[in-house]
Amino acid sequence: MFIGCDFHSVNDFDFTISAIDHDEHHSLLELDFRDLPPVYVLATHLSINEQHEAEDALTNGGASLTYDIKEANIVLGNISKLRRAKSELQWKGIRVEDIEGKPNAETPTSPLGPNDRATAKKRRKLGERSDDSSQRKVDVIFDHSSTAFETEDEADASTKPSASSPHSMAAKDSLPAPIRLGSFIDRVKVIKLDWLKDSLRAGKALPLEPYTIYTGRLVPPEEPAANRPASMKVNGLNSCIASKSTYIKEGFPRGIIGRANSDPKPSVKRYIKRDRIKDAANKDFVGKSFSSSTQTASQQYSQYITRPTHLLHQTTSEQDEAASSALPPMPDWVRENKIYACERATPLISPNQAFICQLKKIKLARLLTLDEIGVRAYSSSISSLAAYPYSIQSTREILALPSCDQKIAHLFHEYQTSHGKLQAVADLEADPALKVLSEFYEIWGVGAKTAREFYYNKGWRDLDDIVEHGWKSLSRVQQIGLKYYDEFMVKIPRAEVESIAATITKHARLVTDKGIESIITGSYRRGKSESGDVDLILSHQNIAMTYNLIEKVIKSLEKEGWITHTLTLNLTNTKRNQEPLPISTATLAGYGFDTLDKALVVWQNPNWPTKTADLKANPKAKNPNLHRRVDIIISPWKTIGCGVAGWTSGTTFQRDLRRYAKHVKGWKFDSSGVRQRGTGRWVDLEGWGDMKTRCQDWKVAERRVFEGLGLAYREPWDRCTG
Repeated sequence: MFIGCDFHSVNDFDFTISAIDHDEHHSLLELDFRDLPPVYVLATHLSINEQHEAEDALTNGGASLTYDIKEANIVLGNISKLRRAKSELQWKGIRVEDIEGKPNAETPTSPLGPNDRATAKKRRKLGERSDDSSQRKVDVIFDHSSTAFETEDEADASTKPSASSPHSMAAKDSLPAPIRLGSFIDRVKVIKLDWLKDSLRAGKALPLEPYTIYTGRLVPPEEPAANRPASMKVNGLNSCIASKSTYIKEGFPRGIIGRANSDPKPSVKRYIKRDRIKDAANKDFVGKSFSSSTQTASQQYSQYITRPTHLLHQTTSEQDEAASSALPPMPDWVRENKIYACERATPLISPNQAFICQLKKIKLARLLTLDEIGVRAYSSSISSLAAYPYSIQSTREILALPSCDQKIAHLFHEYQTSHGKLQAVADLEADPALKVLSEFYEIWGVGAKTAREFYYNKGWRDLDDIVEHGWKSLSRVQQIGLKYYDEFMVKIPRAEVESIAATITKHARLVTDKGIESIITGSYRRGKSESGDVDLILSHQNIAMTYNLIEKVIKSLEKEGWITHTLTLNLTNTKRNQEPLPISTATLAGYGFDTLDKALVVWQNPNWPTKTADLKANPKAKNPNLHRRVDIIISPWKTIGCGVAGWTSGTTFQRDLRRYAKHVKGWKFDSSGVRQRGTGRWVDLEGWGDMKTRCQDWKVAERRVFEGLGLAYREPWDRCTG
């Protein structure tokens, strides 16, 4: 069921609990909504506070409030049009079928006169059996306390009693029928929010029918006929789900969609290419608490009945009052609903770090199950939580944050009530398939898709399987990643990062001059005590010095034995004369998120304290120093600010910097520079074009990039979005 209201703007919508007269407040506490099926409050045209007030009013009355619309039989929203109601259901993935003859709050109960109704009834009855035995069969199967499976004629009769009915006069004078849960089985209704507002003012739960905008029958996903039960009995209600009895077919004209589905389908054999990896993965992860909702959708519908929802508010009235106390003063980015991570400061350590760590584990599981939408959603939620300056105490704070929805609120509620634990995390940590996928994913050069191919297609279950059965099929990067797997897992302390950077800078100056500038970026610049790899940008104020510089530096380092393997060496920027990335990148296949000249190398310090003695005793003595991953990037000085900003910021900060540039400014942001999307013209944010304004300091250039984008500058340690 879906509850809606006449459209108002958020500012002039007058529904608030505080708006109720003090003398009427006692009636609010006496409202009884316990007979309602699960209710979902639609956020459309409501502010956060208005949505929360509606939810609180329902839960205070004992309503079964849900934050997943797929669990709801009632959807309460600030809308009034039938078309909008159906669209909202469709947008949220609810498949419904119209129930003909049902009145709604937008149209009169019956626009036909008595004679016209009789004529319409006869049209619907064409081809139907009208003998008494047919009607008796329906009477035997259905419980008359429920209207969920009435014929359309019976529904019309129950809505508006016929003059020939012996109980018609009594029906006219009787009170509205009580809400029966059975009448909502397999149904969803859209109801105006005015129903709740009027009920609060009246001090009692008013009938739903006058406020009903739309009633639809839930349509489950197609299921093989062999798997469909002929009937099902739930909570004492006899259901005729998927029954194909003749009298049911004849008694239930289910509209165009229903009739089309009942027509015999032509037998056409069609070859469909199946994704073996996806099929195997679905068997492992469908129904798991950490899997995406899309994977479990077919399982949820197989029951054909809405399960009882777990309420978000499960505390006593005293605890509820404490949890609902005034929120702390919200930061500007919360009050202004800033959705981009680049618009707010995100420190290295958050007051909510423990909860965020749990969410990061779920995000990793979504990544390994190739749920790209889920990964982006969790990344945005984690970024918002990490920027919030207070220790979160209630779900109200969660829902106030940009990019944090009811799903995150539910997880936080579970986290609070389960002493810092989440069932989804416990499940994924115990899942054998995810354990192996996670181990494969840690191999340098192996992404989530390749990890799944190793597991499901190749049948490998550990690193030894890959070495024994698949070594020759691996790319060179993957072979190196596997060979030094344990060493690459060891973090690099800051002192070692600085030592590696100093050595590279020394060799860069040897092959050019002392004007080379080096900037350690990545997690080091954001303030982490340890790093997974080293990211170093080299630049020179003379743009000619950075042309083809990367090859010269790598050769010099290899000659002295600092580099054991050069895995990739890209001259993409040099080949386009060190110009910013063009708008059309059709000829730049594989450019990735960054198109600067760069080299990805394996680094090992060739010196150790006992080297001379060790080599004297054994000329083949092994170097005990760990192998490290190092990225060396070359940025031309005219766009050094873009390069430093891109390579310094956390992943979500980088992503949102590009999204902000696209959607707010109409620009394309890349570490090689910024261009206008409409014309392709380079946008000189750093003042390179004028010798008088040209930056002499890369830190100033980076600040100019933020200023040119219309953003407040964020220190590196305030870009820790993960």
